[in-house]
Amino acid sequence: MKKAMLSQPMAGKTDEEIVATREKAIKVLEEKGYEVVNTLFTDEWYSTDAMKERGVVQIPLCFLAKSLENMSLCHAAYFCKGWENARGCKIEHDAAVAYGLDIIYEEA
Repeated sequence: MKKAMLSQPMAGKTDEEIVATREKAIKVLEEKGYEVVNTLFTDEWYSTDAMKERGVVQIPLCFLAKSLENMSLCHAAYFCKGWENARGCKIEHDAAVAYGLDIIYEEA
């Protein structure tokens, strides 16, 4: 089965908005036959306190690094609306293009 990741803007969004966007994107990807690789890291290892304890200075960069690692498992990347205005999403997009992943954009 082919695998895909989600790239979505999160800054300024509520947890509910993030989850709703993810659920919608996951449904689209599953309908296209993809297995979705997790890029929403919510376990204790990625809590702000745990990262600071490990010496992580640039927390958003830590999340981006993990997301790029998970991208290595994927055949495709799905970009949610507004991705072009989010620095992490833009980097993920550049990486996906550079490494030949299939690119899927959220439709209106």
